[in-house]
Amino acid sequence: QVQLKESGGDLVQAGDSLRLSCELFGGTASSYSMGWFRRAPGKDPEFVATIAFTGAVKQYGDSVRGRFSISRDNAKNSVYLQMDNLRPEDTAVYYCVADRMPSSQARRYGLWGQGTQVTVSP
Repeated sequence: QVQLKESGGDLVQAGDSLRLSCELFGGTASSYSMGWFRRAPGKDPEFVATIAFTGAVKQYGDSVRGRFSISRDNAKNSVYLQMDNLRPEDTAVYYCVADRMPSSQARRYGLWGQGTQVTVSP
């Protein structure tokens, strides 16, 4: 059974940086496009970033483009999200996702991690 496990969430101040990690267990990461969504209280999941199999294709949500960077290391079965210049509105639970094809739509992803909390104070 393929599972995703996130780590790296924390409480930080506005302007700080944070790096999230996600490791895929029970499968081979290079077989999947992987990405990140986030969900703030009372809101729908928001697309953050996705990266295709080899890492050659990346896509970002409008609210994070230029501040966040997604990368992957298939040898470690992992994907990462580098978040710079964090803002209070980035506060959310961040979920790692995986599926065969990259997409900005949450319903396209069949694999979801349990999430990691990121809180950004003013």
